[in-house]
Amino acid sequence: MIFDTKPVRIVFLVFLISIISFGQVRLPKLISDGMVLQREAEIKIWGWAAKEEKVSVNFIDSTYRTVADNNGEWIISLPELKAGGPYKMQINAGNEITIKDILIGDVWVCSGQSNMGFIMQDASSIYETEIANSTNKYIRHFSVPIKYDFNTQHKDLGSGFPGSGLWQSADSQTVRRFSAVAYFFAKELYNKYKIPIGLINASLGGSAAESWMSEDALKQFPNLYDEAQKFKDSSLITRIQNEDRNRISEWYRLSTKNDQGYKDPQNAWYKPEINTSGWDEMKVPGFWADGKLGEVNGVVWFRRDFEVPSSMIGTPGKLILGRIVDADSVFINGVFVGSVGFQYPPRKYDIPSGLLKEGKNNMVVRIINNSGKGGFVPDKPYELIVGTGKVDLKGIWKYRLGNKMEPLAGQTFVMWKPSGLYNGMISPLLNYSIKGVIWYQGESNTTRAVEYRDLFPALIKNWRDKWNQGEFPFLFVQLPNFMEPKNEPYESEWALFREAQLKALSVPNTAMAVTIDVGEWNDIHPLNKKDVGERLSLTAQKLALGDNNVVCSGPLYESMKIKKNKIILTFKNTGSGLMAKGSKELKYFSIAGEDRKFVWAEAKIENNRVIVWSDKITNPIAVRYAWADDPEGANLYNKEGLPASPFRTDDFQ
Repeated sequence: MIFDTKPVRIVFLVFLISIISFGQVRLPKLISDGMVLQREAEIKIWGWAAKEEKVSVNFIDSTYRTVADNNGEWIISLPELKAGGPYKMQINAGNEITIKDILIGDVWVCSGQSNMGFIMQDASSIYETEIANSTNKYIRHFSVPIKYDFNTQHKDLGSGFPGSGLWQSADSQTVRRFSAVAYFFAKELYNKYKIPIGLINASLGGSAAESWMSEDALKQFPNLYDEAQKFKDSSLITRIQNEDRNRISEWYRLSTKNDQGYKDPQNAWYKPEINTSGWDEMKVPGFWADGKLGEVNGVVWFRRDFEVPSSMIGTPGKLILGRIVDADSVFINGVFVGSVGFQYPPRKYDIPSGLLKEGKNNMVVRIINNSGKGGFVPDKPYELIVGTGKVDLKGIWKYRLGNKMEPLAGQTFVMWKPSGLYNGMISPLLNYSIKGVIWYQGESNTTRAVEYRDLFPALIKNWRDKWNQGEFPFLFVQLPNFMEPKNEPYESEWALFREAQLKALSVPNTAMAVTIDVGEWNDIHPLNKKDVGERLSLTAQKLALGDNNVVCSGPLYESMKIKKNKIILTFKNTGSGLMAKGSKELKYFSIAGEDRKFVWAEAKIENNRVIVWSDKITNPIAVRYAWADDPEGANLYNKEGLPASPFRTDDFQ
């Protein structure tokens, strides 16, 4: 028998049309369970539905209505609301969505590069107690999924790593994925004001400022604007990424294929029993380029024996190997215990019970270094911890070159190119009302400090224009001390960059947290994020919350006066007075005469001013303070314990 299926198809088509006509209301990822809405500001709730579909929002005993436009887009504005919660919200159209556990408080966008993205877990070695005691349901964190696009400003956020794209309240597990700077910032504010805090973390390691700016804002920077146009070509991006992927993959393939440590599987170099009589020795931590091996890239194997007492047997432990450049694989007694693929993360490996034995044990670390100096970063912990017992692993290790390789050329990080991150990660946030921004970025722009003088204020203006909320507070971190200290005054890119950040304070409603004392010379990601967050919170207390009794900044240079062979400096933000922290003498001041050559200077505090001189300079013309990559020992503070910003009185470069 033959059936006519045409009527069935028509009925099914009518059914589909009816579904499409009424649609399913959809919300952006930000508007979801656990969200924090900005208090005392116009709140926007928006989303998508069918064309001309009626949409209603029920919230705190009121109902708000609108109709979707021809593109199915709709937006509803809620009146200003006081801090509080939790509340729930119902959104109705062709379907109903209920959003639960909503708080009303202060919302901060937290942006920049890796030091803003640096999570609590990565600092757990010093904040384990903070993590364990984190039980604050009024501090919420939203990780913006990483997304870039050079052609389209996105209206919603993309998908990302597990836990991103969700509002999460702080507890001992979730807080591990919170931005550490943002968490300590929020914790300090909440403890003082008891106002719910929402943190929207839109950051990406390595990103430059121009990555976070819209295309129209880049027009005043022709080289950056042209680069943004270049990367609109998707075929170019595909070609670059394929070339990079293939080149890098081949380099690492050959590094392993030709590694002498793996040539003979029966005598692989990670095995405890192999003969090491021909191996050289090196003091760990350190870089092999500074020793007999010299400037070699490729694979180098390190070995050492260590003694374990009976008290450490049968219990799980932790292996701490500081930081290693670039990638490492670690073996204990011939058993693989862990690996990290790039140089920045701290090395922390779990040691299972039963692996260690009483007496002599063996450890092997295979290091792959693709460029620069490879090895174990100095001034980091290198130890085995089991319970309360520790085994110090610093000292003499044996090593042997496994495979010498040509340096690997750097990767083209397309996602860092101008405007890409703005389109993918900032544009979708613009309808969401905020209190302000905290910003920690600059390491990727330090070689272009002069450009940053204009670029950073342009970014601030760009965001304020796009959010259309006026001159909201924009609070930022001045880069900390970093790299090896030097013995004599010199020209420093990082000092010049910090000056560019200092100059940005001329932009209205901005404030800066000085961190020249919390960095680490050997780590671009210093662990001390608590001081950074708390200093940012001080700026928020004064600038955003109007607490005029708060001293939110250390001393900032204001003016100079030459008096014979001395220069007298005055400062603002001196609080209750200037002081030399930890010493009777001020350190890291330098002075120059007409030849513009700086020498170390004497300095003292007198009548809340600083007087600077040197017996070597009879006619001084300029002073510099903390003008270095890492001005070790710089100690000008106010009595509230906040450090002075590095500065110079000259404009010689």
